[in-house]
Amino acid sequence: MLLVLTTGGTIDKVYFDASSEYEVGEPTVPHVFRESGVTLEWRLLPLLRKDSLEIDAADRAAIRRACEEAAETRILVTHGTDTMSETADALTGIPGKTIVLTGALAPARFRVTDAIFNLGLALGAVQSLPPGVFLAMNGTVFPAGTVRKNREAGRFESI
Repeated sequence: MLLVLTTGGTIDKVYFDASSEYEVGEPTVPHVFRESGVTLEWRLLPLLRKDSLEIDAADRAAIRRACEEAAETRILVTHGTDTMSETADALTGIPGKTIVLTGALAPARFRVTDAIFNLGLALGAVQSLPPGVFLAMNGTVFPAGTVRKNREAGRFESI
């Protein structure tokens, strides 16, 4: 079984008006998985509802603890993209677990979004990779500690 741990971020954002007022809403993973016909057994753990710029050391410790305590050995974490690399680094060293973080540059609720593609990539990666921590974004899987977000280009890249 797979654990899907959600922490918020753009992937779950709901925008209310043209001035970009938003809040992090309910996790979108159940809707995306249902619409995509995912039949794999999985469990949802909505841990946080934060923009990743608001995630602090205590939140990262809670994410790590949830991963360590999970019965599942395969964990997909949805996370905001701005600090996803820092959280991935904080999760390294958990033995026997394959952890893949993903997110989106546009909310999953938008008609044009990278969320569905990134979730699909992460779902495939978490099932096929060995234990360790990885980021799945922009069609590439990166080992933790080797990736950064290039805000200007709007993508993740190796460092």
